This record gives sequence, C-alpha cells and structure tokens, in this order.
Amino acid sequence: MTGLDGSLPSPTPPHADATGRTPIVRMQVETDRGVFMISVAAELAQMHPQTLRMYEARGLIEPKRSPKGTRLYSQEDVEKLRRIQEMTADLGLNLAGVERVLRLEQEIDSMQQRIEAIELEALQAQVRLANELEEVRRSFRAELTVPYRGGLELVRAADARSPFRPNPRRSQK
Repeated sequence: MTGLDGSLPSPTPPHADATGRTPIVRMQVETDRGVFMISVAAELAQMHPQTLRMYEARGLIEPKRSPKGTRLYSQEDVEKLRRIQEMTADLGLNLAGVERVLRLEQEIDSMQQRIEAIELEALQAQVRLANELEEVRRSFRAELTVPYRGGLELVRAADARSPFRPNPRRSQK
C-alpha cells in the first residue's frame, strides 16, 4: 500500500500509541541511589577523580558499591561533593574544618528530628489533657447550678440554697 505521493508508509514503532506517537516516559531515580561511576561523579562535581578518592579516604563521602566493587555515587553524594568544594574553595576551610562542619550539620539534623518528636509528643499530651478536662467539665455540669440570687459563680447543686428554705446558718444563731 502506498501513500498519495507514491511513497511507502513508514512502519510504526512497536511502542507507539494509536496515533503513531511514541509516548514519553519519565523516570525518577532516588537521590540516595548510587548510579554514577567515579569519573561521572567527579565531572558533575567539577573536580578531579583523584580528589574525590581523597575525600573518600578521609571519610567525607562514602559511595555505594556495585556487586563487582565499582564505586557508585548518588545525586546526594554529588551535591555533598559540591558543598565540600564550596567550603574549601570559597570559604577557605581545610578538610579538618569541612569534617567538623559536616559533623555539626549531622548533629543539628539529629537534634531537629528530636525536637520535632518532642513537639509531637507535647501536642499529643495537650490533646489528651484537653479531652480529660472536657470529661471533668461534663461530669461537673450535672452537679453545677446557678444560684437564684444573682452572682455568676457556679456552685455545686448540693451546696446551693433554695430561696424557699430557711438558711441553716441563720437559724443556728
């Protein structure tokens, strides 16, 4: 079968949809998954692979390993390498200073997580106390009454005086 111009129709790829277009597939890779070999990671971080190996030897970065032992760096690793470069080049820190900064940042993250956990516990305790307070209010509501002769204070029904009964204190005098 030929087209109007006498040409043969182009074959449709097997993965094309009904309109003949190839769908675009987008994949998202976890940022902590090791996917870059050392040369690619070094290029992305704009450093020499030997510098990257030195950072690894100092314990500043720890790549994942493939089953065959090849170093695999994640996107997070590349971003950390860029930060290390920034601290050494722009801020003038030596590697000992970089190690200290990274350790302090880990401590801050750990403390922040602990603060969030404590805030959640406090919020849950506040909700529990509010519920308990409401239960106490409900239990007293049946016992509380407003006295007949003015006053806005609430008193227990058992302690309220009836205007029709004599005051027991007056009769004792």
